[in-house]
Amino acid sequence: MLAKSPISDDVAARLAELPLKCIHQEYPNKTGHTIENEQDARLSPRELHPAFYGCFDWHSSVHGHWMLVRLLKTNPALSKRDEIRRVLASSFTPAALRAEAEYFKRSKLAATFERTYGWAWLLKLDEELLGWDDAQAREWHRNLQPLTAVVRDAWIAFLPKQTYPNRTGVDPNTAFGLVFALDWARATKNSEFEALIVKRAREYYEPNTAVTALQEPDGSDFLSPSLEVADLMRRVLPAKQFAPWFARYLRDPGLANLMQPPTVSDRADYQIVHLDGLSFSRAWCLKGIASALPASSKRRAAMERAAAQLIEKTLPHLTGNYGGEHWLASFAVYALGQ
Repeated sequence: MLAKSPISDDVAARLAELPLKCIHQEYPNKTGHTIENEQDARLSPRELHPAFYGCFDWHSSVHGHWMLVRLLKTNPALSKRDEIRRVLASSFTPAALRAEAEYFKRSKLAATFERTYGWAWLLKLDEELLGWDDAQAREWHRNLQPLTAVVRDAWIAFLPKQTYPNRTGVDPNTAFGLVFALDWARATKNSEFEALIVKRAREYYEPNTAVTALQEPDGSDFLSPSLEVADLMRRVLPAKQFAPWFARYLRDPGLANLMQPPTVSDRADYQIVHLDGLSFSRAWCLKGIASALPASSKRRAAMERAAAQLIEKTLPHLTGNYGGEHWLASFAVYALGQ
């Protein structure tokens, strides 16, 4: 049984309005599509991606769908539940999801589409549906499996070849992707995939020490490279090993910097508004990392306070421009739910 939702039904309804408004909004659109021939150049976003064509880009559409599933699960009395179900049902059709899966198979270039941020959110969506005891959700989950399988196989093929992790604060961040992939592998009891993720995570990050994090953030970050690593390693390392690893990994001045809200100078700018997302992702990382530290840890209490402040400060800024509206509510829901 799901625990009581941390989001009230009223707030959940208001948050749900944002993906409901954009899931079927085709334009403006940033497809991320590599044009391979003249026919490709003529394809509309909806023709390329019949399930996930809205919300400006593919991954934002995917995590908008995840958010609506999540809110239906955790807030069953949600006033917009019937509308949400209709919208999700229109996306989660067998034909649309088979077409999404076929897109990744069309060429070697298409196989790297949305690597690895979109891959991560697709697995999070699959995990959310898997964990919901609901007849319609079980149907949607079955329909999603061709796409889930393609994304899972893409991860399995890619990770052995990825010699170095990406330590960026935007889409290709390796640690963020591995967090969601590991959660999915454990939820689905895919022990081989889990073992591969754990192996690569330990190779990439266990030797890391004395990360200052004083240079964060970059101007368009929506993820913290330093905190994403720690949020992954708390899942990977045994509990007794994590606290000493974290003490070696991140120094106090850097942690203090990461607990400060970033300055967002122009929320109408599609890149600068990423920094609102950074507040939410920092918050969920801080909460998760703190939960893995001893109760007596001074860092734990400070991190929990900072996470709450980051969320409180950023929640009022979800609306007002499409640059944030098409995706930020998903980050807010994930941060609030951790």
